[in-house]
Amino acid sequence: MQIGIIGAGKVGRTVAGHFANAGHDVAISNSRGPESLEDAATDLGSNVHAATVEDAAAFGRVVLEAIPFGEYETLPAEELAGKTVISASNYYPDRDGDIDFDGRTHTELIADHLEESRVMKAFNTMHHDTLREESRPDEDLSDRLVVFLAGDDALAKATVADLIEDAGFAPVDMGRLTNGHLMEPGARIYDEPMTLTEAEALLEHLTF
Repeated sequence: MQIGIIGAGKVGRTVAGHFANAGHDVAISNSRGPESLEDAATDLGSNVHAATVEDAAAFGRVVLEAIPFGEYETLPAEELAGKTVISASNYYPDRDGDIDFDGRTHTELIADHLEESRVMKAFNTMHHDTLREESRPDEDLSDRLVVFLAGDDALAKATVADLIEDAGFAPVDMGRLTNGHLMEPGARIYDEPMTLTEAEALLEHLTF
């Protein structure tokens, strides 16, 4: 599958590497331009190439964004129209400033901006070191750490779940995008590595 990555920080690069190792073709981008990513793309392997943000958005059948949350309005809505967009960004007030969410979750605000895209939430709850070091693509799902996901489109959710498995983790469905508040910083599952069994036991006690 062709996958675009917008944001080449620790999470973006790590997920790009996992997808490339699984055989996907990946275009990775950042706000500084492809020239700044040539070495990183080389290090990530032959399945990865550096691109502009717009080109990465146009390239991917699925596009993962991992940019600072406060910059979400820079995501190119036109190029992302009709695409499945995985949002891995998190809101941190000290970094991103005061934002009026008007009762919506972080990712619902992104979905408002990308109104023609199928926006999903995933890859945001796990620390980048764990995300990099604990990929277990050769293990059974029960022996992997989980990556939580939420979204409103069933087909997009199935695609993202498959990509989570390709990346070496076990997908756990948190339901609709409105449940994304359960995945935001400060939530019970945030930055809490757990196996599939542990996650299923915990979710029995969470209120959706």
